[in-house]
Amino acid sequence: MPSTHRHPLFARLYPRISHTAEQRGGAEHRTALLEGLQGRVVEIGAGHGLNFAYYPQGVTHVLAVEPEPHLCALAQRASETSTVSVQVTRAIAEALPVEDAGFDAAVVSLVLCTVSDQAAALREIRRVLRPGGELRFYEHVVSERPAAARIQRALDATIYPPLAGGCRCARDTRAAIRSSGFAIEREERFSFKLSPVAPAIPHILGMARAPG
Repeated sequence: MPSTHRHPLFARLYPRISHTAEQRGGAEHRTALLEGLQGRVVEIGAGHGLNFAYYPQGVTHVLAVEPEPHLCALAQRASETSTVSVQVTRAIAEALPVEDAGFDAAVVSLVLCTVSDQAAALREIRRVLRPGGELRFYEHVVSERPAAARIQRALDATIYPPLAGGCRCARDTRAAIRSSGFAIEREERFSFKLSPVAPAIPHILGMARAPG
């Protein structure tokens, strides 16, 4: 695995950041993200396994993919107490080590901001989903306000990716999902503060369907 997928400092801070976000509403977002899922699921960018506790019992198996080694190890630990079957593997979104059309649903949560190539990652997700399969997404995105978007792009061009494990805050992930051939069937857009001192960041949460 390339060294670009190792973020030792961020990987150790991220679980703490996530814990704060969960208390501020992130738990409700993840519940809504995964509600009603059934069958075989591939989760891309599973992080430290935070979603595992939210999967409903209709899910028969989760393949959780995570490239960062420390987070992958934490995800493996979290999988051992999950109430649904979870297998954790270290791999990247742009090259998923699974068969074509093998999954009923794919889950991405706060990861399409970080992948090296959004279009390639979404092509891989389409490849591994069965025809008509679901893509559940929960992502932060570029602001619709021009001034805020300019600030986000300036951060992406300077300090933000090195500080945030490669994350980019100005991606138009909704447009990328549609451009990749998915049909967005439901979507909610809202602002969310990860912590009391953080700025409110635009997020999208919803479901898109792969071509039938």
